[in-house]
Amino acid sequence: MARYVGLDLGGNSINVTAFDEHSFLIQEMAELPSLVAQGPDTCISQLEAAFQKALDITGWNKADVTAIGLDTPGPISADGVLCSKGATNFAGKDYWNFDLRGALERSIKVPVSFLNDGNAAALYAHWVRFGDDPTKTSVSLIVGTGLGGGVVANGHVLVGRVGFAAELGHVTLPGNWYPDGSIPARCNCGKESDLESIASLTGIELNLLPYFLPRYPGHPLASLPAKEAAKKIRGMAEKGDEMSREIFRAQTYALAAHIDQMVNVFDPDAIFIGGGVIEAAEELREWYLDNIRKSIPYRDEQADLLIEIAPDGDKAGARGAALYAAQKHSKD
Repeated sequence: MARYVGLDLGGNSINVTAFDEHSFLIQEMAELPSLVAQGPDTCISQLEAAFQKALDITGWNKADVTAIGLDTPGPISADGVLCSKGATNFAGKDYWNFDLRGALERSIKVPVSFLNDGNAAALYAHWVRFGDDPTKTSVSLIVGTGLGGGVVANGHVLVGRVGFAAELGHVTLPGNWYPDGSIPARCNCGKESDLESIASLTGIELNLLPYFLPRYPGHPLASLPAKEAAKKIRGMAEKGDEMSREIFRAQTYALAAHIDQMVNVFDPDAIFIGGGVIEAAEELREWYLDNIRKSIPYRDEQADLLIEIAPDGDKAGARGAALYAAQKHSKD
């Protein structure tokens, strides 16, 4: 039986999983610090330790492992080489053009495949819903600090020519996405009015709070730094705060407009929504999803499109990376 280890490398931690072609053998959150700020050598050492943690939990030996699946945030190439100016969690010059995948493979001497973290989470969500069905297509949108995403077409995740496929957060929204006017929005990537500029924690901080706070004089968040205020929006929305709900309503309009674009490009079988707001209290989560569904201008034939919660939260990246390793290094 083929066996695979998945390693989800983030800015603070590495999440670990193991897959045996049929099921995931690590059900709990298994993590250790990533220490990426200490440079590439330390980062690779921590990835080695994470691999060993998977072996310790499963009782496997190194020789039992067919391949390792690695994922990180981008921008990073399809082969796991970091961007020429670094990437989300890899800002130091030592990381510029660093072959992260290759360095781990050379160090650990086990084949390593690589996926962007959004693509990995998308592949896992698709697998949970559709298994190995080769006819199914899905789009995943993960609303976090930024906006991650992924597209799985005919059972395979779209990676693209250089690895930048499905950067869905940086797709420009249509001009009429917000029915109550226009919200000026810029993204940290330099674009204006892309999906991430609205549907993300950063979008709340940079664009939605500056737009809505003047409309709510005396609001308790007005006295806080924007970054701190943005982090409190979810909790206040759970309690029914009007402005916080309006901020999330704006996000649902943006997501609906984007999903309309994806429907007309891919005609998918399902849309998966994940991220912080999906981890909120059930009432807010259902309200958020219902607003998205109601705001999509469906054709009659598309009205039964599945819009579901992306499964298993922070475990999804490592699990998707392991699934991709199984696709790339199958023993069949």
